[in-house]
Amino acid sequence: MEKLDPTYDRYIKALTDISRAITSDLFIEDLLKLIVMVTAKVTGVEICSLWIVDEEEKPPKIRLKATQSISPDYIKDRELDLNEGVVGYVVTHKKPLILKDVLKSQRFKEKEMAKKLGLVSMVGIPLKTKDEKVIGVLNCFTSEPYDFPDTEVNLLRAIANQSAIAIVNTELMVKTKVIQEELEARKKIEQAKEILMHNRRMTGNEAYGWIRKKSMDSRKSIREVAEAVILSSEIFNDESS
Repeated sequence: MEKLDPTYDRYIKALTDISRAITSDLFIEDLLKLIVMVTAKVTGVEICSLWIVDEEEKPPKIRLKATQSISPDYIKDRELDLNEGVVGYVVTHKKPLILKDVLKSQRFKEKEMAKKLGLVSMVGIPLKTKDEKVIGVLNCFTSEPYDFPDTEVNLLRAIANQSAIAIVNTELMVKTKVIQEELEARKKIEQAKEILMHNRRMTGNEAYGWIRKKSMDSRKSIREVAEAVILSSEIFNDESS
């Protein structure tokens, strides 16, 4: 039986680690950090970074969100337009881009940084969701001239696509949690309003105004004040019965 290439072993390990993240409760920042750390470890590249498309911006921007690099020249806040630089090219064309020498590429914008850090070759891989939407870019840099072979590019694409699923699932989980918390808060506020309307003969608007003022005066959230109203009512009813 033919032995499996150790490179494949490493990539399979990376895919397994990222697959676990899909079903985990990692925060999005921790997930992005995990992706770049795992990718850098299995590829042995100098720097691995992850850029995410921010569609809340109008027009959308691509922001650097995670890297395993500790160099202040690399980890500073950076953003690009969709049509700007290597990252913009990868997002708009939805396909990998390989540069043998970043200093000789017109598309690569940060040549001074590359000189300082000794970066030479790079590959940019799009993070595609199941519907072929690109949500970000995974960049890998080497410190020596390097031809990324098709096998490595394809394996990096697998990691990037798996990462895209993990990111989308995590964002969906966070949004779902926020919506659930918002609905729960509204239920508590409505319950507290009913208690005040019954016990203090307030109108609905007066009850909400009272809760809001207490929230501002005590520097507590409206939900916390509502829960306090509900709790005090339950205690009073227990003592009365």
